[in-house]
Amino acid sequence: MNTVKEGGRTAPTRPRRSSELRTTLIEEGLRRGRRGGVAALGLREITRSVGVSANAAYRHFAGHDALLVAVAVEARALLAHHIIDRMDRDATHVEAAARPLQRVRSFGLGYIDFALSEPGWLDLACYSQHASSDVVTVLAASDPPPPHQLLVDALDDMLTFGALTEDQRVDAEWIIWSAVEGFTELTANGPLQHADRTHLEHLARRVVDTTVRALIQSAEPV
Repeated sequence: MNTVKEGGRTAPTRPRRSSELRTTLIEEGLRRGRRGGVAALGLREITRSVGVSANAAYRHFAGHDALLVAVAVEARALLAHHIIDRMDRDATHVEAAARPLQRVRSFGLGYIDFALSEPGWLDLACYSQHASSDVVTVLAASDPPPPHQLLVDALDDMLTFGALTEDQRVDAEWIIWSAVEGFTELTANGPLQHADRTHLEHLARRVVDTTVRALIQSAEPV
């Protein structure tokens, strides 16, 4: 998909050839979803925005939900790229031996930063979980890998380099993910939704660091 930079972030551009209608519909969905999340992706509104009938969309998508999933998958790729960028940037500031741990920390901070900056796209990215099992299998080997795979790989690296024991590694991705997702939910719909961004970033660092530290210090699971 074609992209341009908007305010330092990657944003989609519209294809110029009418033969690329499928891509055009997805990119229009991303534009609308950036402002309003999944709720903003009405089929008629999207098709009207690109100047085609709703029936034209059915030549490329089995239905409205198929279009939603396609847009959501693209939003998930944007989230993954954001996390990878954060991982790469943070890795330059630590010694090689500390990078596996830093990558896990950067995952959490990158996810939260994306959630705070692009709540509409995060809402879409989460909707990608509605993709069918065969689509999920293909996406697991995609470039970029989905966010969950990025976290799994980072934790596996910690195990390889001795920063985690095998017992500590068991289900560690769900521990990290629960803390990060819980915090983003508090900022999106909970008591932190009106908090100052600087304060939220400070809290995010504490949440991520506390969770990672607890994971490293955890005893063998019962």
